[in-house]
Amino acid sequence: MTDLELFARGRLSDVGATVFAALMNRTPSDNPDLVDSVASILTEVRNRGDQALLKMAERFDEVVLTELEVPSDAWEKANDALDPLVRKALQRAARNIRAFHEIQVPSDVSLDVEPGVRITRSWAPLRRIGVYAPGGRAAYPSSVLMGVVPAKAAGVDDVLVCSPPGPSGYPPDEVLAACAVAGADRLFAIGGAGAVAALTYGTQTIPRVDAVFGPGNHWVTEAKRQVAGQVVIDSPAGPSEVLVLADEQSDSRLVAYELMAQAEHDPDAACVLVTTSARLAADVEVALLDQLQAAPRAEICLQAFRSAGAILTADSLEEAIGFTRSYAPEHLSVMTANATADAKSVGTAGTIFVGAAASVAFGDYLTGANHVLPTAGRAKSFSGLSTLHYLRSFTIQEIEANGADAMADDVAVLAEAEGLQAHGKAALARRLF
Repeated sequence: MTDLELFARGRLSDVGATVFAALMNRTPSDNPDLVDSVASILTEVRNRGDQALLKMAERFDEVVLTELEVPSDAWEKANDALDPLVRKALQRAARNIRAFHEIQVPSDVSLDVEPGVRITRSWAPLRRIGVYAPGGRAAYPSSVLMGVVPAKAAGVDDVLVCSPPGPSGYPPDEVLAACAVAGADRLFAIGGAGAVAALTYGTQTIPRVDAVFGPGNHWVTEAKRQVAGQVVIDSPAGPSEVLVLADEQSDSRLVAYELMAQAEHDPDAACVLVTTSARLAADVEVALLDQLQAAPRAEICLQAFRSAGAILTADSLEEAIGFTRSYAPEHLSVMTANATADAKSVGTAGTIFVGAAASVAFGDYLTGANHVLPTAGRAKSFSGLSTLHYLRSFTIQEIEANGADAMADDVAVLAEAEGLQAHGKAALARRLF
């Protein structure tokens, strides 16, 4: 291999309008066939419940299931049989995730807005939530931890996990073990849009939940989009992304590792380098070619680079930061000389890794921050999964007699202006006499 095929390369200022628009518009296309197929799956599961799910497992996962739920003793068995080093790493990750998400639980706030009028904003955990852990090309026990552990930190009583079955009829052992480590309540061997439908509507076996969280493929993403509003979802997410912001002092080998780490996720993963150094850009291409020679998932990486990979050179750091801000990546790696200041200048990213030592891989697994993040530029308006997603807030309004007396006349005036006279009478009836 002598050349690396990329979706875009060269000077940022020379990128054509069509290519630039494609780099920015990473939302999966509204494929009518996908939309219709997912809608059909949702309807089928809603109408036929478990029977629909069993048929889908046979169709999509090529496995005949006799039951959907994986008993908890199978999790414990998998956990006991797990490589001790893997189990230790999962336990460490779970501790860090719990610690970081526990401190995010907000306190109630109260304010006496007027004498006799106290308003309190209070928080309560959702009752039951569903966590989706992807399958297919790899096992993702880390996604189990990222979905389940914050739920338990928030105080959610009932946490269900859905993950596609393998040839055994169960998800991979690493996923089973992660359910045990994370403290999940129930696990179901079902994947794809069918899992989202089951969690949203409920079936004979799978209870209906209040929220569905976790990453997934196009089918899962589209299913979550279609059920949003019936259940809470984290954010509409797509394939994994990284943008590396670098300058002339950056290490080309480390930059290449960051691009490779995201590319190996998925053929549609977006992997972009924006740098102020043409020399670094060239060196990174050489390093990528070298690393691809020994990469077990090289073909997936090559497809990702062809579909959404870019190595772009900016004429100035300001231009590079401006592009990065508009791109709003899921993961942003800042390896510039003044990485902390430059990271703050960008601001729009799902999560930001500052400095050459801060590999995205650390955040994917072990730091404790959540790796369920907005993609496709949605970091401009969406936040990554956090403890707040597992909570709902409500207000408590305590109005004493003197507060009611003081507000009654103005409430009656506003009610009359809106033509809602009964509102006014209800307020005036509380006046002191």
